Amino acid sequence: MFVTISTTGAPGSPATDLGYLLHKHPGKAQAFSTSYGTAHVFYPEADAERCTAALLLEIDTVALVRRGKGKGRGGAPDAALAQYVNDRPYAASSLLAVALSNVFSSALRGVCAARPERAATPLPLRVGIPVLPARGGASLVRRLFEPLGWNVTADPVPLDTEFPAWGDSRYVRLDLQARTLTLAEALRHLYVLLPVLDDAKHYWVSADEVDKLLRAGEGWLAGHPEQELITSRYLSRRWSLTRQARERLELVRLAEADDSAVEDIDNAVPQDTGAQAEEKPAPLAVQRREAILAVLRDRGAARVLDLGCGQGQLVQELLKDVRFTEVVGVDVSVRALTIASRRLKLDRMGEREASRVKLVQGSLAYTDNRLKGYDAAVLSEVIEHLDLPRLPALEYAVFGHARPGTVVVTTPNVEYNVRWETLPAGHVRHGDHRFEWTREQFRAWAAAVAGRHGYDLAFTPVGPDDPEVGPPTQMAVFTLTTATDEKKDDKKDEKKDDKKEVKAA
Repeated sequence: MFVTISTTGAPGSPATDLGYLLHKHPGKAQAFSTSYGTAHVFYPEADAERCTAALLLEIDTVALVRRGKGKGRGGAPDAALAQYVNDRPYAASSLLAVALSNVFSSALRGVCAARPERAATPLPLRVGIPVLPARGGASLVRRLFEPLGWNVTADPVPLDTEFPAWGDSRYVRLDLQARTLTLAEALRHLYVLLPVLDDAKHYWVSADEVDKLLRAGEGWLAGHPEQELITSRYLSRRWSLTRQARERLELVRLAEADDSAVEDIDNAVPQDTGAQAEEKPAPLAVQRREAILAVLRDRGAARVLDLGCGQGQLVQELLKDVRFTEVVGVDVSVRALTIASRRLKLDRMGEREASRVKLVQGSLAYTDNRLKGYDAAVLSEVIEHLDLPRLPALEYAVFGHARPGTVVVTTPNVEYNVRWETLPAGHVRHGDHRFEWTREQFRAWAAAVAGRHGYDLAFTPVGPDDPEVGPPTQMAVFTLTTATDEKKDDKKDEKKDDKKEVKAA
C-alpha cells in the first residue's frame, strides 16, 4: 500500500521544506509501528527543485487476524479465509487513511512551528497512489476530487494485462495535481475520500466518526456537490449517523452564508448543564443485568441460580433485593469463584445475609441434583463460551434435569458487531467466544429447546435496538408450562401403579 506526495521549489522556498511540513526528515528512512503492520516514510528524491515523500504501509494480514479478540470458531470457512486473502496489503483503503492520520498528524492539523508561513501557504502538490479501489469507477474519482481543486488522472487497472478481454478491475491508478491547496487540506481530502472510494472501513463505525468526518471536512465538505454520498459511505451507511452529520453540515453552510458562528445559528435551545444535561447511556453489562432483574422480579422468583456466574456481578445485584431469598452462583472456574467471594465479601457478611447466598463449583455440561427445585436460572453470556457440540449437554442439564420454572438466556447478537468501531471485521467480541449467533440462529435454537423440554418462550432486546441490525444483546425467557409438569407427574404415577400391580401379582 503506497502513496507519494511531491512538491516543487521556488527561489527562497526550497522543495525540501516538505520535510518540515510533514515533520519527517528527508535524510532519514523512518518506520512506525501500527496495530495492523508497519508504516515506512522515506524520500525517493529531495533537493531544492523537487521533493517527494513516500508512505509505504506494510500490512501483516496474519498478525492482524491473530492479534484480534477471536476469529469466531465455527464460522463459515470462506469468511475465515477472507481474513487472510484480501487486497489490504496492496490497495489504498481506510488502513492507509488512518496511517496518514497517525504518521502525519501534525501536518494534517496544519501545524508547523519551524515553517508556519509555509504550512498556511498553498503549494504545488502532486499525489500518486498506484492502486486505489474505486467503487463507482474513474468518473466517481473525478467527481470527488475535482471540486476540491485537483486535476485528476484516474486510469483503470486491467484485471489481467495478459487477457485484455477480461476488462478493467475496480481499481484505478490515481494521480492528483493542485496548486491552490495547502498540505493540510490535501491530507484531509485523502483521509476522508480514500475510505469513501473503497466504500469500506477496516474498523466498525461508531458515533465519534461523525466528529472525525466534520473535523477533516472542515472548510470543504459542507459545500461539496457529493456531500450526501461522502457522508453515507464514510459512515458505512449508518442512516442515523449520516443524518446527524448532514444536519451539522447544514448548520455550517448556513453559518457561512450568514457570516456567523455555528453557535450563533444553533441557539434556539440553551445548552443543558448539570442535572438537566443528557446522561450517557449505561454500559451494556449494566443494561443486561437490569433486564435480567426485571424479568426475575416480574416472574416472582425467590430462589435463583446464576449459572456461569463468573466474578459474581449478577449475584451481587440479586443480593441487594430482599425478594431474592436464595441466590446460588455456579461456575466451573475456581479462580472466578474466588474473585466472586471477594467481591461479595463473604468472609465479612452477616449471618442472615450469608444464609441467602452460596457459591458452587460445577460444570453445566453435567447434570447436578444440587440445581433442582429453583424458581429461576440465569445463563447470562454463557452459551457462546461452549463449543457447539457441547450445547446439547448444557441444554439437558438445565432444561431437562434441573428444570427451573424460568430460564433467562442472554447472548451477543453478531449482527450488531458492525456497530463496534474497535472490533475488527470478522472477529467476535471476546477471545473465548466459540460462536456468536444472528437473531435468526438464536431464535431457532431457543425455539427448539423450548419445544423439546416444555417451555414457553419470549424474546426481549437488551440495549439500543438498531432498526437495521437489532440490539447488541439478545435475551430469551423460557417459562416452564404447567401442562408439561402435570404430564410428567401423571407418567410417574402410572409407573408407581404399574410397580404396585407387579408386586401384587
